[in-house]
Amino acid sequence: MANSTFEIFKVGVGPSSSHTVGPMVAGALFAHLLEEKQVMDKVARVSCELYGSLALTGLGHGTDRAILLGLMGKKPDTVDPEAIAGLVAQVRSDKSLPLLGTHKVVFNEPTDLVFLKGQTLPGASCGISMKAYDADGKVLVAQIYFSIGGGFVVTQEELAGKALATQKAPAKYDFISADQLLKMAKKEKLTIAEIQMANELCWRSADEITDGLRLIIKTMDDAITAGTAHGGVLPGGLNLPRRAPGMYQELTARGEDSSGDPFAILDWISFYAIAVGEENAAGGRSVTAPTLGSAGVIPSVIRTYEKFGKNPGEQSAFTFLLTAAAIGSLFKRNATFAAADGGCQAEIGSAAAMAAAGYTAALGASPEQVALAAEISMEHMLGLTCDPIKGLVQIPCIERTAMGAVHAINASRLAMDSLAPHFVSLDRVIDTMKRTGQDMSTKYRETSLGGLALDFHLPKC
Repeated sequence: MANSTFEIFKVGVGPSSSHTVGPMVAGALFAHLLEEKQVMDKVARVSCELYGSLALTGLGHGTDRAILLGLMGKKPDTVDPEAIAGLVAQVRSDKSLPLLGTHKVVFNEPTDLVFLKGQTLPGASCGISMKAYDADGKVLVAQIYFSIGGGFVVTQEELAGKALATQKAPAKYDFISADQLLKMAKKEKLTIAEIQMANELCWRSADEITDGLRLIIKTMDDAITAGTAHGGVLPGGLNLPRRAPGMYQELTARGEDSSGDPFAILDWISFYAIAVGEENAAGGRSVTAPTLGSAGVIPSVIRTYEKFGKNPGEQSAFTFLLTAAAIGSLFKRNATFAAADGGCQAEIGSAAAMAAAGYTAALGASPEQVALAAEISMEHMLGLTCDPIKGLVQIPCIERTAMGAVHAINASRLAMDSLAPHFVSLDRVIDTMKRTGQDMSTKYRETSLGGLALDFHLPKC
């Protein structure tokens, strides 16, 4: 089934959609499952085991905090980022956990929240096994979840096709490929954004869609503003200085037009992306676009269009988001957003392709040019590895969002300049990305066991 724009773009807290938002969602799902099964009053203890990439890099991504918050009933889109440290500290101090905020159970973190490094569960890279016990140690409920990228969470049964995920009304245009999407657009004489909007109207009212799109844009803008305002160093141990405030001061001091530098716009693009990337890395609020590791790309390109483009405004931003979501749903359906499954080509690559498509659509290009922009963008990010130093969403992640944003605009311009059909189709490049991720060594799929992460731990010569 086609994905909604509001499934692709979700408000959350950083630093990671798969390692922070997903585990928080899983924790909340499990707590509510206990309530649904009417065993909450019998629960004396809960445990959680983390597998695969979650086990290897979860601490650097705040997975431990996310699980606790989820079990407490907190949600990624509403939890106060400023309150998170206090909530988690209280659990650790009291050695008790209030399930859904009310039912307290004993919680001993070293034994009840375990990172099983080197172990994986069949199905996907980010596995979460949760159990609830009664006072005699008997298992009351057990459930395995997988965080599959972009904040999406499925049960083991759903992943295996043995259970249906929550169903929504059928989409008016349930495209499963770019080729099918383009044929629909041509037949119906619609833009990709109009097709996506028609689908949204199957699930929400026009006012709800407008309010939702405005919230996404506002959250993206707020992340840029917060990233500009917050200085100091990022948490996690690298002591990486936050650059965005200084970049903004330097850019505004020299002015956009007074420097005479024809490439000054690149500095603004990078600044927007880095501001969001740093705010996300610090655990602030941002939008999965389509992941939090890539959260800076799309906000940067939208803000660039609004600041420097022709005919900026709310409708152009809506066209951008709806188009990007339609293209993103193709990556979600036919490949992956998860760096743990596909490397950074699945995160920054997908984000840049979506941004290129949205930017091209906002400029009034044809659906064919929109698809071409996405294809060009992803074609030149194939094979991009995910090797975060110390498992933190900082190096190379933050600068990489800036590179992805510039890359997206360049891909759009190439697509707009192309008169003849491109040799490689968007469907083919999405399939190639999927197969490349499957072939990629696990060292380069968000495990911090290779690449830059490994080099960082080597002794200095």
